[in-house]
Amino acid sequence: MAEQPTVGAAALLVLQSADPAAKVMAARRAAREWRMGRLSHDFHDTMPDMPARPDRPVLLDPREMPRRGTGTSIPRRIALIHALAHIEFVAIDLAFDMIGRFGSEFPPEFTDDWMRVGAEEAMHFVLLDRRLRALESFYGALPAHDGLWDAAKQTAYDASARLAIVPMVLEARGLDITMQTVERFQRQGDQMTAKVLTRIFQDEINHVSFGTKWFEFACERINEPPHGHWRQLVKTHFKGGLKPPFNDSARHAAGLTHEYYSGIELLTNMNLHLSQRRTGEKVPPKSSTP
Repeated sequence: MAEQPTVGAAALLVLQSADPAAKVMAARRAAREWRMGRLSHDFHDTMPDMPARPDRPVLLDPREMPRRGTGTSIPRRIALIHALAHIEFVAIDLAFDMIGRFGSEFPPEFTDDWMRVGAEEAMHFVLLDRRLRALESFYGALPAHDGLWDAAKQTAYDASARLAIVPMVLEARGLDITMQTVERFQRQGDQMTAKVLTRIFQDEINHVSFGTKWFEFACERINEPPHGHWRQLVKTHFKGGLKPPFNDSARHAAGLTHEYYSGIELLTNMNLHLSQRRTGEKVPPKSSTP
């Protein structure tokens, strides 16, 4: 009798797929096979330090990325959609690396949640790539940066660190800014892209909620208070600091209550004021939360 395929091997296949279409297919297949009970909850495969990447887009250092500007021209709109598509492309790998690297430390429900995330990130990428093609462009036509994967490399040693930074900081930031981007596309008359981003926003609330849920599970297991442990991990692994405005209602819906990030916000504001006083810059008023 043939040995049942493992969920770890399915996650590895996603990470080893460089071609965007192949990665999307591998992600969808893994989620479907897991949902149908065809993958065993085994994790013998080692996840790579860096997933396979296509030849295009060319990956640049974030400081080398050209500015997109704030105008309403088609090229600027394409540049923004391309940047968002790249985020979703990398997010596929982040979800499956979460499964393959840390799944053995959690019950099968952890894999349930991140399989759903991975399949949804693949769908988000496809929707944004379609918008690029409708605008006579494509994913890979412009340069991109791989800063998101830097967070994965820094947190590869610890599940709680990965959960704290990727879903609870990086994806949570999407909750803060996505609806502003939706309004921007609506003002430009691009209702289709606005509709796609609204769908992504709704799904990301669930993704952040999975991160919060499993972070709190991990904290309980190691007997750490979640709010304080999260702030310490953010201080260690997210050097830029968290800056308002925050979408408190969306974050709260995801379980990321203000008790998590209020201390981070105060520390960020304090450091900003001290820095600006030393350099003689004018201290701006605090941004309002939408």
